[in-house]
Amino acid sequence: MPFTANRDFLRKPRMITSAEGMYYTSSDGRKIMDGTAGLWCVNAGHRDPHIVEAVKHQVNKLDYAPSFQFSHPQAFELSSKLVSMMPEGMDHVFFTNSGSESVDTALKIALHYHRMRGDGSRTRLIGRERGYHGTGFGGISVGGILPNRKHFGTLLTGVDHLRHTHDLDRNAFSRGCPKYGAELADDLERLVALHDASTIAAVIVEPLAGSTGVLLPPVGYLKRLREICDKYGILLIFDEVITAFGRLGTATAAEYFDVTPDIITTAKGLTNGVIPMGAVIVSDKIYKSAMANADAPIELFHGYTYSANPMSCAAALASLESYASNDLFQRAALLSPTWEKHLHALSELPNVVDIRNLGLVGAIELAPRQGEAPGARAYEAMLRAWDAGLMIRVTGDIIALSPPLIITEIQVETLFEQLTKILKDLP
Repeated sequence: MPFTANRDFLRKPRMITSAEGMYYTSSDGRKIMDGTAGLWCVNAGHRDPHIVEAVKHQVNKLDYAPSFQFSHPQAFELSSKLVSMMPEGMDHVFFTNSGSESVDTALKIALHYHRMRGDGSRTRLIGRERGYHGTGFGGISVGGILPNRKHFGTLLTGVDHLRHTHDLDRNAFSRGCPKYGAELADDLERLVALHDASTIAAVIVEPLAGSTGVLLPPVGYLKRLREICDKYGILLIFDEVITAFGRLGTATAAEYFDVTPDIITTAKGLTNGVIPMGAVIVSDKIYKSAMANADAPIELFHGYTYSANPMSCAAALASLESYASNDLFQRAALLSPTWEKHLHALSELPNVVDIRNLGLVGAIELAPRQGEAPGARAYEAMLRAWDAGLMIRVTGDIIALSPPLIITEIQVETLFEQLTKILKDLP
């Protein structure tokens, strides 16, 4: 099982048999509140009727069509809908099957862009410490989470990393983006001085680093990063696999922070988690360059068997329609102050060393237990939460929360009441 303590799971499996709305049903018949939108993806809640019907209809009409030299109308309809949600000038889409594939695709597009413009010396990729960009070799190379990297050799060459932005000493218990740390973006200047800008193709960051434990960008950090990239002709990639499609109350984090990158990677909420799919959105300059500078009839030698799969397209189109018809992005924005209030009410509980939030995302960082492996305290909290009827996600000793955007104020109260009881009793 992926990212799972398999031996422990086999001793006491946590099995799910059905789901609806805000709740899973366990194999022993209990209702489990979904505090994590599955894995950051079920934004419209489980078994959304509109999405279910769309997938049923599609499988009875067109189950598969190849995307190499052929296509189907839904692929172009979905592309049009996606670019209408993106920042101005980001007008072209490449479909993948996951966030990991979206990241590797974005990195390849960045390298391709520079080479086709006659700037082939730009091959270096810059990630960030504690970054998570999926589990492909490209993603773990630019990623900065030690356990995801250490067992897999030298990874890609020509990769370096910015410093992470986590600063408990100055920013603990910030509400929203932390005040201090914009200057950390200037670490890119250090890497430019070390490697020379002429060798650097792209910088990739998560606007909000989710999987590492909800690390928020300091105020002004992303704007500064954009400025430095522009100064040296470096492409900026936002990994929005988690943040796109309403998590921050907007279509994208780029919109929320008013910073436009050159490439955006998406997945997860694109199909509400119903069918695997990802999408990479690129700026007009990247697309036009690929068309104008092509050295073969095929402009980009890249793709996947299931790129723009008709079933995935149907799920994505229906998901975007459901988000819009139910005003879920606006709903998340309106609910975020309530979410913040209840989350920060846990700050005085035992062993809580930090609380972080933005939109409908939250993190509770716990002190590690002395003499035990890192993450032991949060892992026990996850097990106790499951027994109490609540699904949470943990990474190290950090509890991460990201509920479906359909959550109500009463359900927010219920979620934090349960979590309060668990943390009060947690040794």
